[in-house]
Amino acid sequence: MSVQIVQPRSDIGSGFPTLLRKELLRFWKVGFQTVAAPVLTALLYLLVFAHVLEGRVQVYGTIPYTAFLIPGLMMMSMLQNAFANPSSSLIQSRITGNLVFVLLPPLSHRQIFWAYLLAAVARGLAVGACVWLVALFFIPLAPANIAWILVFAVLSCGIMATLGMIAGLWAEKFDQLAAFQNFLIMPATFLSGVFYSIHSLPGFWQEVSRWNPIFYTIDGFRYGFFTVSDVSPWQSLAVVAGVFAVLCLLTQRLLASGYKLRN
Repeated sequence: MSVQIVQPRSDIGSGFPTLLRKELLRFWKVGFQTVAAPVLTALLYLLVFAHVLEGRVQVYGTIPYTAFLIPGLMMMSMLQNAFANPSSSLIQSRITGNLVFVLLPPLSHRQIFWAYLLAAVARGLAVGACVWLVALFFIPLAPANIAWILVFAVLSCGIMATLGMIAGLWAEKFDQLAAFQNFLIMPATFLSGVFYSIHSLPGFWQEVSRWNPIFYTIDGFRYGFFTVSDVSPWQSLAVVAGVFAVLCLLTQRLLASGYKLRN
C-alpha cells in the first residue's frame, strides 16, 4: 500500500485580501446609508450656509464663500466616515461575537491593521468624491493641485481610520463609542475651520485652533483647491503626516498586544 504524502499547498495566500474585501463590501452593500446619506448631509450644510453667508463673508480676498466651504465639507465628510468604518465594524464584531473569525485565522496584527485602514480610507475617499461631484451643480470648483489634494485626503482619512480602530477596541458598548465620537471627534472636526478661516477668529482662538490636528487636514486640503491657506501647506503636511505615523504605531501596538480582543 502506497502512502501519499500531502504537501502544503503553495497556492493559499494571505487572509489579508479576504478581510479587506469583507470590510469594503461591508459599507459598499449599504451604500445608500454609508455614502449617500453623508453626501446628503453635506449638501444640506452647503445649502444653508451658502444661502446665509454668501456675499457676507470674505475669504482669502476673492474666493466666494460657497467655493471656500466645499473643500471643508468634503474633508469633514471624509473624516467622519473614515472614523465610522472601522469603529462600527470592530464594536459590532465584538458585541456579536463574530470577531473570533478574524482572530482565529493566521492573520498578523499588521494585516488586520492594513485591512481596516484601507477599507476606511476607501470609504472616506468615496464620500469625498461624491460630495465634490454634487457640489459641482452649485459652483464649478476645479482642483488647482490634484496631487496635494490626494495626499491630504489619504493621510487625513488614515488618521481617522486609526482613531476609529482605537475607539472600536476601547469601547465595550455603543454608548461609549458614541461618547468618543460626540465629545472628541465631532468638536475637533467642527472647530477646525470647516466653515470659516481661523484668521477671522480672535488671537486666542487662533492659537487654540493651531493645536487641533484636524485643522491642518482641512487647511492643507483646501490649499490643493485654491493654493492659499491659513498656514504653510508644508507645515500642515508635516503635522498631518506626523500624527498619522504616531497613531499607526499606537494602533498596531494595541492590536499586537490583543488589547480587549483576547479576553
